[in-house]
Amino acid sequence: MRQLIQNLEESKIRELANEAMGRSDVLAFWFGESDEVTPEFIRRAAIESLERGETFYTHNLGLLELRHAIAKEMSRRHGPLEIGIERIAVTSGGVNALMIACQALISPGDEVVVLTPLWPNLCAQALIMGAKLTSVPLAPTGGAWELDMESLLGALKPSVRLLILNSPNNPTGWTLTRDEQMKILEHCREMGIWVLADEVYENLYYEKTVNGCAPSFLDISRADDSLIVVHSFSKSFLMTGWRLGWMVAPAKILSSIGKLIEFNTSCASLFTQRAGLVALERAHEVTPRVVSHLKSCRDILCNGLKAIEGVELTTPRGGMYAFFKINGHSNSLTVSKKLVQQVGLGVAPGEAFAKESSEWFRWCFASKEPSRLTLGIHRLQEWLHTQAK
Repeated sequence: MRQLIQNLEESKIRELANEAMGRSDVLAFWFGESDEVTPEFIRRAAIESLERGETFYTHNLGLLELRHAIAKEMSRRHGPLEIGIERIAVTSGGVNALMIACQALISPGDEVVVLTPLWPNLCAQALIMGAKLTSVPLAPTGGAWELDMESLLGALKPSVRLLILNSPNNPTGWTLTRDEQMKILEHCREMGIWVLADEVYENLYYEKTVNGCAPSFLDISRADDSLIVVHSFSKSFLMTGWRLGWMVAPAKILSSIGKLIEFNTSCASLFTQRAGLVALERAHEVTPRVVSHLKSCRDILCNGLKAIEGVELTTPRGGMYAFFKINGHSNSLTVSKKLVQQVGLGVAPGEAFAKESSEWFRWCFASKEPSRLTLGIHRLQEWLHTQAK
């Protein structure tokens, strides 16, 4: 076993979830997924595909009709530049797309810059490839996390191979502005640095925009930019367990991406791709409803947390998480375990995402029944009350 792999930290979220094994009374908000099942018509498409006997391999890069549908949707969201299928690769989930991008771009010893706090998989993937990782932390101000552009650009030197960032951000909800994206992209062009942008939450954006989603690098990029943008069906189509995603990459590297897909998974499963195709074709029936519901859940949770004395947070502009701090309770993993053990409340510890967020907590508000959020708030209040005695 490679020593590097042995040295990788285990998931602190999974460590916390193990505390609740066998308990049906725990309100679990630690994982990044909705508790609402995939819409019936999407499930039906997969069932009908299986009933037709579609159990064989497909093209490494995905079904041609699905790639066309993705290209059409990406062009709709991020025109006027048309995005063609020669830039689209279908993958077995967004995390698979991110890993393949790292395999394609990183050699052992390469310098990689990441913006943190960040979903830990993104850092781990770069480390698995042997990268030297430099973290540029977002800075918390009054519950909100903001980018220090000067610090980021200072870290992006000509020796850097790759910048990895996630916007809207998991866990903080921080979202890049158009001005910030332009400065980053222009700087990376000048320095010859690749950008890997995890934009899986772009549809889960609660501000008014022309295209109905968060600002994307695809809005301002050229087709030949050293840019890979990763997406997933998981969040805005309620398809987390299906493991279906895609990437938009420069056409010149797509054949190499296809090789890596072959060596990793061969292809995404055919019946899953049929479900994804129907999801895109009927996106207007799913995504707007999901986003509207999540916005209501966000407001219920954030307003409830803000009403608790000592809780610090800002309502996120995007994503599906409230990221908050509780004054006087600084060790997030220890506190999170106590919340599970003592009042049956499961939130993710901030230290799972970066050392600078070790005093913070992440609460996923993607709940089919908002009453679960209200009950969770009550349990947190109850626990804080007992601690104050």
